[in-house]
Amino acid sequence: MLKIRNLESGYGKIKVLKHVSMHVDPGEIVTIIGANGAGKTTLLSTIAGLVKASSGAAEFKGTNILKTKAAVIPGLGCVMVPEGRQVFATMTVEENLLLGGHPLQKQGKQVMTELLEHQYELFAILRDRKKQLAGTLSGGEQQMLAMGRALMSRPSLVMMDEPSTGLAPLIVKEIFQIIVRLRDEGNTVLLVEQNAKAALGIADRGYVLETGKIIVQGPAEDLLANQDVQRAYLGREKVEEK
Repeated sequence: MLKIRNLESGYGKIKVLKHVSMHVDPGEIVTIIGANGAGKTTLLSTIAGLVKASSGAAEFKGTNILKTKAAVIPGLGCVMVPEGRQVFATMTVEENLLLGGHPLQKQGKQVMTELLEHQYELFAILRDRKKQLAGTLSGGEQQMLAMGRALMSRPSLVMMDEPSTGLAPLIVKEIFQIIVRLRDEGNTVLLVEQNAKAALGIADRGYVLETGKIIVQGPAEDLLANQDVQRAYLGREKVEEK
């Protein structure tokens, strides 16, 4: 579904990604883990067309998205749930969701109603809050709204950037359960997450990004068992010391 080869990108003269190659197959959760500043958000932003690549290739369902405008990419079926949620605070929950469904609005009111109903079934709290201003929601509710907004366009690939940031452990658990459900319903998820243990716990495969380069990749269970990954990202040594 998504194939990236020797991708390089950054900001001005600052090169962040260096020869990154990876792929995401249909119906799987692929996670990218790494420390702050490793280039995880830059990678998603480059795929989404928000950051310009300097070299390399990125194909989404056979289309070279590096030459595609950012506004067009969601219509191709590739959407991003940004870090920090970025909901429209002065609009209601339902208005935020309808904005996410904009690429499908030409299909008619019935389609939009069905899409809304599906989000309310996935995220039950949003049904109760649908007339409430998005800015008054809790952090967890805003994360669910950001996810629901992305899903309103019936994407083939959902990219999620740090969905657990700033959330209580119980809410994080619920968010990750929803991500698994999305995969089980046939969706494909590319998950960037600093909570490496939680991400690898639900992923099919993973990549470790360090200073802009992929240094380790493989099945999620292999990465969980990798001693270098444990020391650097899972806090295993600290646990054993106690």
